[in-house]
Amino acid sequence: MTGRTLTRAQLSESIYQQVGLSRNDSAELVELVLAEIADTLCKGEMVKISSFGSFQVRSKGGRVGRNPKTGQEVPIQPRRVLVFRASHVLKDRINGGSGGGGA
Repeated sequence: MTGRTLTRAQLSESIYQQVGLSRNDSAELVELVLAEIADTLCKGEMVKISSFGSFQVRSKGGRVGRNPKTGQEVPIQPRRVLVFRASHVLKDRINGGSGGGGA
């Protein structure tokens, strides 16, 4: 599966085929789930999906960086970054484990 990207349309199609919702309902469900995740993260709250992983917004302070091409110092503004941490179940599955079990 190298070089491929899973899209919203593919998620919707998978729900349509496996769950039996209509294509429109499947697409709406994907959008609602993604919107809920995004809204929760925007509020600064963590999103945990059992046996998959967790998403968290972290604040990074300002610092002085350096342009690698010119060597010139450049200020980097404080910002919020999104961090994903995979669960042990997902890590095991990626590394050829069984992929079953709990969180």
